[in-house]
Amino acid sequence: MAISRRTFLKGMAAGGAASLIGPGLLARSATASVSVEGTWKMAGSHWGAFKALVKGGRVAEIKPFDVDRYPTDMLNGIKGLIYNPSRIRYPMVRLDWLKNRENGDRTQRGDNRFVRLTWDSALDLFYEELERVQKHYGPWALYAGATGWRQTGQMHSCGNHMQRAVAMHGHFVKKVGDYSTGAGQSILPYVLGSTEVYSQGTSWPLILDNSKTIVLWANDPYKNLQVGWNCETHEAYEYLEQLKGKIADGSIRVISVDPVRTKTQKYLGCEQLYINPMTDVAFMLALAHTLYQEELYDKAFIEAYALGFEPFMDYVLGRAEDNTEKTPEWAETICGVPAGEIREFARLLASDRTQLIFGWAIQRQQHGEQPYWMGAVLAAMLGQIGLPGGGISYAHHYSSIGVPASGASAPGAFPRNVDAGKTPKYDNADFKGTNDTIPVARWIDCLLDPGGKIQYNGSEVTFPDIKMCIFSGCNPWHHHQDHNRMKKAFHKLETVVTIDYSWNATCRFSDLVLPACTQFERNDIDIYGSYSNRGLLAMHKLVDPLFHSRTDFDIFTDLCRRFGRHDEYAQGMDEMQWVKKLYDECKDANSVEVSSPSGPKVRFPMPEFEQFWQDGYVDFGAGDPWVRHADFREAPEVNALGTPSGFIEITSRKIDRYGYDDCKGYPTWMEKAERSHGGPNSDKYPLWLQSVHPDQRLHSQMCEADEYRATYTVQGREPIYMSPQDAKARGIADGDLVRVFNDRGQLLAGARVSNDFPTGVVRIHEGAWYGPVDASIGALDTYGDPNTLTMDVGTSKLAQATSANTCVVEMERYTGEAPAVTSFGGPQMVEL
Repeated sequence: MAISRRTFLKGMAAGGAASLIGPGLLARSATASVSVEGTWKMAGSHWGAFKALVKGGRVAEIKPFDVDRYPTDMLNGIKGLIYNPSRIRYPMVRLDWLKNRENGDRTQRGDNRFVRLTWDSALDLFYEELERVQKHYGPWALYAGATGWRQTGQMHSCGNHMQRAVAMHGHFVKKVGDYSTGAGQSILPYVLGSTEVYSQGTSWPLILDNSKTIVLWANDPYKNLQVGWNCETHEAYEYLEQLKGKIADGSIRVISVDPVRTKTQKYLGCEQLYINPMTDVAFMLALAHTLYQEELYDKAFIEAYALGFEPFMDYVLGRAEDNTEKTPEWAETICGVPAGEIREFARLLASDRTQLIFGWAIQRQQHGEQPYWMGAVLAAMLGQIGLPGGGISYAHHYSSIGVPASGASAPGAFPRNVDAGKTPKYDNADFKGTNDTIPVARWIDCLLDPGGKIQYNGSEVTFPDIKMCIFSGCNPWHHHQDHNRMKKAFHKLETVVTIDYSWNATCRFSDLVLPACTQFERNDIDIYGSYSNRGLLAMHKLVDPLFHSRTDFDIFTDLCRRFGRHDEYAQGMDEMQWVKKLYDECKDANSVEVSSPSGPKVRFPMPEFEQFWQDGYVDFGAGDPWVRHADFREAPEVNALGTPSGFIEITSRKIDRYGYDDCKGYPTWMEKAERSHGGPNSDKYPLWLQSVHPDQRLHSQMCEADEYRATYTVQGREPIYMSPQDAKARGIADGDLVRVFNDRGQLLAGARVSNDFPTGVVRIHEGAWYGPVDASIGALDTYGDPNTLTMDVGTSKLAQATSANTCVVEMERYTGEAPAVTSFGGPQMVEL
């Protein structure tokens, strides 16, 4: 049933392959017929495609796919992701929950004491809890809506497997939105008619051929393009290389609007325009003021393609609301950019073809809707929306958006929903007057305030009384804010079930943990290039699932077996039959004939599955360049936007009717609850904490890869980057341990002193694994997770999205003996 911690540690100390793989796999490997040279296999990942040399049942070497000309260094972490001491080895159950189930001491959740189970026992417990919650409460008590970046692969998409299986049993609470772009995807449909943040953008070749000025607004594509939603191709780096050459020869001017010298700025050798953190809207309002007063804006474009310009300008000119004119002098006191430079920047934007390219971090702040809305207003005033090399983009840093798309059909995925004509075992859809869908970033509010009400995007949401949560391939203890507040919320839950492959903080705060295998221990197919759709990739299983891990497909098929729906769940197919089905459906969709000078031909020919599986890749070829919003510009009546009016809405009458005090009818400057550089709370906590996308992992994925993590940690802790001035003022030297703190929490991190950071700005990359010294409220985080400190409030009543980057802190040099890092290595295994 279980092994003691002493026995577990003794096994770990054995070292070598045995401690990582376990005796069962070693026995199979020893009898396998494997050549001395090994076998090269094709695989894919968020970090790119690669080939793996497999020797004796182990991955011995990783090399980039030869099609990828710009592979990321993160491929060096893949072996450490497979073979890491944080792998979940067995089904596990929290000690107190096993003894007392829903009546136990929930304050013990997070103490990391677990008992080993068999798979049958674990799935029985899982099923019993689903039965108890549906019978005793109802669908309103079960939250299975959280999903995350998952591992790549179309068949083994973990969120689909979890939600399909749970939906066959009964209804449950779902989420809307995501943490990456919650504010942006809520505001932009009102302004530009679509979410924009996940839309294909104007192709890079057209930007390079037509732009004279490119503004990278809080955007670091050289860092962020290392990863993609599907298997990343890294094709966008070719265009960044060309852009670097055009900057050097003076044909394009690129300006990074950012408080920090970014990785992209340093690579390109471009300019930086410093701005105080979270003050972009004030800066942009002053730009709009200059464009209007100096008659630099495109009046004809505004009249033909936009609505609501006059009410907005009344606000800018001080004729409405606060009676304050948004002059450059007014903005200078807030944003720190001299008034003269604001005017010069406005003139530059209007002088020739200008492409605005925004990043996502800027909308992950309080009132995060405003900078995106204001960016669209500036683009409309410049009048270049729909022109090659002009207008605005909110996504050129993501998944190689801007690389021309091939036009080929992509494969489908394992189905997420219950099959047509089928109903769940418990077909009770009565949520007792509460909502069945909640904004994703407000689920902790929901746990803490069942029955409470919030305004959201024009409607009222009533929180259900959630008793049980299920997470699969999703690490909410990475992506949600204010971990001490999360602890209080988790004390209210009766049951938490997590399915994952490594023992992250979500596992630590769960009751039942099931070990899934990694994407490298199963067969699948994936799109090569999320937006370019350059080809189709075979993901060959490199090694058998380690320890007692299983595929999500196997786990949820067996769960469904417990209520007689396993055949329906799998549709009578096994893993490879599903992979072949998805491939064949893609092949059929791409078999449409097109005309050519030599007669009809298949535009995207694909070989039979067996040949594809042997070759490992099919190339669809490069696509044709494309301009975002060009069709709207050409015929706005015929190709209307998705806004209520069909036009760009500088003022939104619909939002204005909501009557929100934190998101009005046109973009406005609103002070934050806390802000550095003279803003609220800066006297006590003078440092703005950035928690941007990491440079050497994907969110929290790959943080567990020990050897790769050691290439960037400081004394085994996550780095915190700071200016020399801030370090000197606090007696901190590069390489010191520091305690970073505010009223919400405290953490340890390793100091990295860099001239890339201005005074008053520090950075800890998000995704650092949370490792508190114990389960108590306020406990010191031993590794350096910034969400120990971040604020958990909605951006506004419109989006209710995350405000992670509204966060001020203080730090001090840490003295005394530092506690051991508790983030990695698995649970404390105990006996009953």
